[in-house]
Amino acid sequence: MKPLDGIKVIDLSTLLPGPLATLILAEAGAEVIKIERPGGEDMRRSPPFIEGESVLFGILNRGKRSIELDIKSEEGHKKIVSLIKSADIVVDQFRPGVMERLCLDFKSLLKIKPKIIHCSITGYGQSGPKKLVAAHDLNYMAESGLLSLSREKDGSPAMPNTQIADIAGGSYPAVINILLALREVEKTGQGKFLDISMTDNLFPFMWMALGLTTNNYYSKGGDLQLTGASPRYSIYETLDKGYIALGALEEKFWLRFCEVINLPKEFINDKINPNSSKEAIIKLIKDKNTEYWKEILAKENNICCSIVSSLKEAMSDTQIIERELLTANMQLGNKKIIAMPTPLAPIWRPKNIIESAPKLGEANAFYMEKL
Repeated sequence: MKPLDGIKVIDLSTLLPGPLATLILAEAGAEVIKIERPGGEDMRRSPPFIEGESVLFGILNRGKRSIELDIKSEEGHKKIVSLIKSADIVVDQFRPGVMERLCLDFKSLLKIKPKIIHCSITGYGQSGPKKLVAAHDLNYMAESGLLSLSREKDGSPAMPNTQIADIAGGSYPAVINILLALREVEKTGQGKFLDISMTDNLFPFMWMALGLTTNNYYSKGGDLQLTGASPRYSIYETLDKGYIALGALEEKFWLRFCEVINLPKEFINDKINPNSSKEAIIKLIKDKNTEYWKEILAKENNICCSIVSSLKEAMSDTQIIERELLTANMQLGNKKIIAMPTPLAPIWRPKNIIESAPKLGEANAFYMEKL
């Protein structure tokens, strides 16, 4: 048994935010029916490929059912309405107004299924002057102010290393709110509309910067304790171009770190001159190779200091192996590939071979013959 067994989701989303959200729901037991326009969604054409199948599409859509359907047509609209009658949740990722034009907006959905949950993931939300503006992850980060808080050495905003707005601002909030809505609908019997704005949901990530605005201080990036201003929380380069990540915020961790690297006493009290302490650490760390620091840090459990690992190194880390995070595989063509882990607790996380991604329209016969 899984927590969402018996829940049916109609997934009208594409690319990353919605598909990752519905992947999490599917892994938790929900039946996810992915509705794709004729020819399939764009992610099916994203490289790399295995035997003509997109790896990226595969890892985001495993365990779902695919229906190829033109919901703009009269016949297609009738069929999607029939599917929604037996569903609990509808997820879309269209710009505001599109679902209304399709006669599938929340008011229309309530007439089809009074207890329906409609989750709409958009860049800016259903209201406001930017609601119809075309944008992607980087744009939402730029306009929210989050992009400005991380700076390169030359002062330019640092390019994000992942799609933070899509995942942390879209996928995860969608799942959280869907689960809350399921509970509320269970109690009230009334359907719920969920307006998920990826830009809105970036603001919690700026909790420290927002807190400081009460003192009329607006961070320009790299000037906060957790964005590079403190020598205790920073990234330091080694002799052979490796890096260590230090997060010794608490005094006990900081003092132990200073002891381990033999930081001169005059720099230990970093409140006197944080930049001087940081410069002293830079020189000490850069004097030795990464392997030297790796051996030193391997003996320490109480300094909050780590070697910056490559993805390949992280995947072979004994911690990840013991947690069985990457043991589940999925089929793609004739090859087994790693199934992307979801943030479900280990009790619900699959550890062995799991379902593959659906072929385009492979579930048409299964569902359509019932309509």
